[in-house]
Amino acid sequence: MEPLILISPNKNATVKIDKGELVSYSKNNEELIHQKGQPGWRNSDTEMFPVIGPTEANDFMVSTPKGDAIQDQHGLLRELTYSLMENGADFAVFQKEYIANSIIKNSKFPEKSTKEKLFWPYNFSFKKTYELTNNSLKITFEVEAEKGMPFMLGYHPAFKLSGNKTKICKTKTEEVSLQKIMDGGSIAYPFLNTQKIQLIKDQGFNIGIKTKGFNNFMLWTEVPNMLCIEPITAYPYTESEPPLSKKLFNISNGKDLFEVVITPF
Repeated sequence: MEPLILISPNKNATVKIDKGELVSYSKNNEELIHQKGQPGWRNSDTEMFPVIGPTEANDFMVSTPKGDAIQDQHGLLRELTYSLMENGADFAVFQKEYIANSIIKNSKFPEKSTKEKLFWPYNFSFKKTYELTNNSLKITFEVEAEKGMPFMLGYHPAFKLSGNKTKICKTKTEEVSLQKIMDGGSIAYPFLNTQKIQLIKDQGFNIGIKTKGFNNFMLWTEVPNMLCIEPITAYPYTESEPPLSKKLFNISNGKDLFEVVITPF
């Protein structure tokens, strides 16, 4: 699959998508997305599904009504390949499909995981749609699955920063500095019970993110040149709940929709 370029109606914004991954969002020639090969993270975006967070403490086992499943950190969706379903000048639709109990090779094995094979006891279809306007990029996720399937969902984009540590993220009631997020190391910083967040920078475009269906964010970086701002259905690093607690999971309605709108300003 060749990389796909979307162009806004006014030609001032472009998006580049490589095998379903958002690898560039440029407005007025300013790149907003963390570039592969730069320090911090080997990707530009990914999805976390059907679990968010580490699973090693549970011996990689996730309990479901259909029995136990084996999942590595952030779930097996990222091990599947997107197919391009439809596209136009300013939109594109990608999809991944999974057949229940299919064995998926774990790319983290053996260097970063003891589990070679992953599986999930439910069928699901996962659709990712990009829509680029003059002002923003909307990314929609559609999860089709058997009613009653438990799942967590997170979107994991990485935004490009200048490297001078002066950035802050804020909601209406809270703000946090980039340095504090970095100090947290591998544990992502939570912003809970909110659908809006802003990344405020000292140069270039600030970034606003508005969501539907997620209701939480977590922020992660260990370097000053990028920041992952991740809409999530549940925050997994909580001391009030045991790892992979049932309370952290959504229950499928058969078809569930989630939305992320990224707006430079």
